Amino acid sequence: MTDREFEIMDELYFVQTFDALLEATKLPESELKQGLNQLIDKGWAKCLNSLTVEVAAEATDFETKYKNYYYLATKAGLLAHNSI
Repeated sequence: MTDREFEIMDELYFVQTFDALLEATKLPESELKQGLNQLIDKGWAKCLNSLTVEVAAEATDFETKYKNYYYLATKAGLLAHNSI
């Protein structure tokens, strides 16, 4: 897990909006977007349409809708984050 991924994962213990993550991490938007995409690809985070409705990975239009999604760590992500 990279330092950037670790920093983002710190904020994903609870459902977060993209804007809340931007404010909490102080990362540039492009870096946060890239980091979230990497975490999702690794299965360490997931996208949600709302606070409770997950978006299937193959159904996300991440490139254009990433600001509209909510984000949450997966069980695998929490284990990876806590094993460092």
